[in-house]
Amino acid sequence: MNELEQTLVSRFGQDRVKSILPRKEDDFPLIALSLQARSPITVVMTNGLSDYEMPVPEKMKGNEFNELYFCLPSYWDIEDLDNPQMNWIFHWIDRMAKHVINKQTWFGVGHTIPCGNPAVSLSDTMRQNHFFLTSPIFLEKELTPLNVGDKEVQFLGIIPIFEDEMDYKNGKGTYKLFKKLNGQGITELLDDYRMSSLKSKWRFFKK
Repeated sequence: MNELEQTLVSRFGQDRVKSILPRKEDDFPLIALSLQARSPITVVMTNGLSDYEMPVPEKMKGNEFNELYFCLPSYWDIEDLDNPQMNWIFHWIDRMAKHVINKQTWFGVGHTIPCGNPAVSLSDTMRQNHFFLTSPIFLEKELTPLNVGDKEVQFLGIIPIFEDEMDYKNGKGTYKLFKKLNGQGITELLDDYRMSSLKSKWRFFKK
């Protein structure tokens, strides 16, 4: 058990923190947190991304150490590794963690990542094709910054967004998209059934 896991155990308890066995030899290490927020949820989180000091710009100093996470509803079964409607989370969190380290770059709140080039839908039920990074919203109380050794580790939640939401961000800016998502109650808690946060007028205009 590394220092991050030990600190999470201190916060949440031994029975709520488990390592996820890698599916492939070079998979990025992951942790599963079983939490009781407003409902039972599972957090799938990188385990050690915060060992990498992100080269953040000067105005972002204090946000160099981060872990990425997906927040999964109770009906998701992370043990069902053959289910393409659910197992895409492992591919993408692995890919994002490796990308930021290999490219010696940084991720922060408001950053977007396409799901492939060209971007494709995540699954038959999750039609979103980009990711939007956010500070914890649904897990605002649970995932406050964590002191791990001499570092303050922040948590970045991953919200899948639709093509029109990505277009809206590009056209109107990150803050406006945040307002749209918040106005619809959209958080990092994954929802297979959610619709776009945008009104039909914007989608019609984009066509």
